Amino acid sequence: MHLLRHWLQVILLASAALLPARAQDNYEIQVYGSETVAPWSTMVELHSNFTAEGSKTVQDGVLPSNHAEHETLEITQGFNSWFETGFYVFTSIQPDGGWQWVGDHIRPRFRVPESWHWPVGVSVSNEIGYQRRDFSPDTWTWEIRPIIDQKLGRWYWSFNPTLDRSFHGESVNKGVEFSPNAKVSFDLTKRISGGLEYYGSCGPIAGFDPLKDQQQQIFPTIDLDLGPQWEFNFGVGVGMTGATDHLIVKFILGRRFPWKHERTPQTRTWPN
Repeated sequence: MHLLRHWLQVILLASAALLPARAQDNYEIQVYGSETVAPWSTMVELHSNFTAEGSKTVQDGVLPSNHAEHETLEITQGFNSWFETGFYVFTSIQPDGGWQWVGDHIRPRFRVPESWHWPVGVSVSNEIGYQRRDFSPDTWTWEIRPIIDQKLGRWYWSFNPTLDRSFHGESVNKGVEFSPNAKVSFDLTKRISGGLEYYGSCGPIAGFDPLKDQQQQIFPTIDLDLGPQWEFNFGVGVGMTGATDHLIVKFILGRRFPWKHERTPQTRTWPN
């Protein structure tokens, strides 16, 4: 546990000191919860995001998003009660250009274990990786995402005050960018939750971009409880500024695969 505390301190200090930024993309649209994948389990998720109304021309060398289908494969391995690592493969199906590989990211994440008995869930995610220049103005990036969440009866909330750094690309010299995400949901039934998700990219924290240049989106969402091994999320997002894609449909389907089973003690039968 001393090692975990040390790493959490290092990560939080680094997030405050190091970061310029990348623009929000449409490959993985998700507000994170603090929970990590259980030890000896693998989570496989498919993120499918269709931009029904987006950019229609090449902007800063980036291909248009209008009518593009983004498919992201996410594989996350749980190692213990406070650490997991995820790996992403980003792809894009362009209306005129076929199915193309976009890039890969790796995402180690640390959490505060339940044994600490904190009143809220807390974890810190780091996401580092590459995206091709045709699909992002910043090719090498680092995202640090603190995560705070809580379940209160039938209500659930999560806040991700995300910071980003570009190591190579147009945003290297912009300074720290603040990209907050948040979610509030309510259990309509034992199986269905309805909620709102918010995604923003406000610009450098030294001085936010004018509102018209910020990316601001709201997604009404539905989450289905299909059992402890499944994840299902569906939402339709509306952009609220001119710099944001105006209409996006997103879908997340995930499945957990436990691959270590407890052995049942066997009773030896002795011959008479």
